Amino acid sequence: MLLKKTRSLCPICRNVLDAEIFEEDGKVWIRRTCPEHGEAKNLYWSDAEMYRRFETFERIGTGVANPQRDASAAACPTACGLCSNHRSGTLLANIDLTNRCNLNCSFCFANARACGFVYEPSFDQIVEMMAMLRNEKPVPPPAVQFAGGEPTMRDDLVEIIKKAKELGFSQVQVATNGIKIAKDPQYVQKLKDAGLSTIYLHFDGVTEETNPILQTSQKVVEYCEKTGMGVVLVPTVINGQNDHEVGAILKYAAEHIKVVRGVNFQPVAFTGAASEENLKQERVTIPDLADRIEEQTGGIIKKEYFYPVPCVMPISDLVEAYTGKPVVRFTTHQHCGAATYVFVTEKGLVPINEMVDVDSFFDAIEKMTETMKNGGTINKYRALLEGVKDMSLSAAKGEHANGSPFYKLLGKTLISQNFDALRDFHWNALFIGTMHFMDNYNYDLSRVQRCCIHYATPDGRIIPFCTYNSGPVYREQVWKKFARDRVQKE
Repeated sequence: MLLKKTRSLCPICRNVLDAEIFEEDGKVWIRRTCPEHGEAKNLYWSDAEMYRRFETFERIGTGVANPQRDASAAACPTACGLCSNHRSGTLLANIDLTNRCNLNCSFCFANARACGFVYEPSFDQIVEMMAMLRNEKPVPPPAVQFAGGEPTMRDDLVEIIKKAKELGFSQVQVATNGIKIAKDPQYVQKLKDAGLSTIYLHFDGVTEETNPILQTSQKVVEYCEKTGMGVVLVPTVINGQNDHEVGAILKYAAEHIKVVRGVNFQPVAFTGAASEENLKQERVTIPDLADRIEEQTGGIIKKEYFYPVPCVMPISDLVEAYTGKPVVRFTTHQHCGAATYVFVTEKGLVPINEMVDVDSFFDAIEKMTETMKNGGTINKYRALLEGVKDMSLSAAKGEHANGSPFYKLLGKTLISQNFDALRDFHWNALFIGTMHFMDNYNYDLSRVQRCCIHYATPDGRIIPFCTYNSGPVYREQVWKKFARDRVQKE
């Protein structure tokens, strides 16, 4: 059954082709035909029912007010930076600080050690990239993540973090394997003092079979707990290799809730150093991951508890209606990612869905927003009072029912007129999320055009994640253009 039409790529020559997304045998597939290489049919989502539920949350944004270039629809994805066709602003900006790395992971997006040259922008170039990001309108990205390669291999990382805070990024992250941090307990404190918010820690499992640097990972968590530095665990999930440990990873995170703020699972994308030969055996989609989590948590965290990224758009709409100011908007494609929250209690994990009826909660917020839009200042306060009453009806029934944290969250968000309160909430619960980045086999241009995770480059461009790492693979072009010398053994 045909679900929709889109544009995709030939996985061999990467030419842009018309494509169909369709349902077959309870799964969702993407199909296109290349004049030279024939038909390509690849798995898109492994559960058609979950696909349709997520489809109901679609929110298409308006993009940025100052696109970097005008582009026709036919030019996508060969004309990045952010163009007039792009429909989402930057929520999280990535900057590659180096392609040097002290590991050689088989699934690395960057395939950094195989480059044969060094890509390492200067401090001034990095500052220029951050300043460009902060000039994005109507709302600059609130978060920046320094990646690579391995960003801790730069001696000036502390100074880069300080500059990011000076330029106004409220959330500063470093994506790291943790090797340097594990060797120097004082290094974490230096990073924190500079303004680092979160360590985005490579963490593929709880055994040395799935995570050969497990002891290193554990040391990083230990040192971060001592300094109060937040950690997000980032497992790359590969079917048949470590997918049997997703429940154990969540258990580890819950045991270290004082420091581990979330787990962000990344189903493997067959790009970079990932092997195309093992595509069918190793592919994991978002529904597969949700199934594994439900199975391995004994049914505590149910598949149905996961929601797509744009589900939180009613909160953005409400804050904007209340304050009259533009805010960050979560208009990511509904099939790019999924998330939920759980609270760690003495009795174990308590999902957010068992405290609040999430659908009713968002319905109440939408009703409040519409009321605010229809009147002046007095009407806003009246809508707020009536909305809180409506939200009281969204409290779930049962042992763990307690909606009060959400009402407090909403009040703080409106009073502060920004998303600081949402960050406070995040740091008092365990976030469980997943982003399934695309490769040339499941490539969907409608997802590219609504991407909200973007890379900044030294040539002044802002590029969506899934054109930087797959499709056109702008990473290769940018790294080669700004390469400075040959790789030396680290």
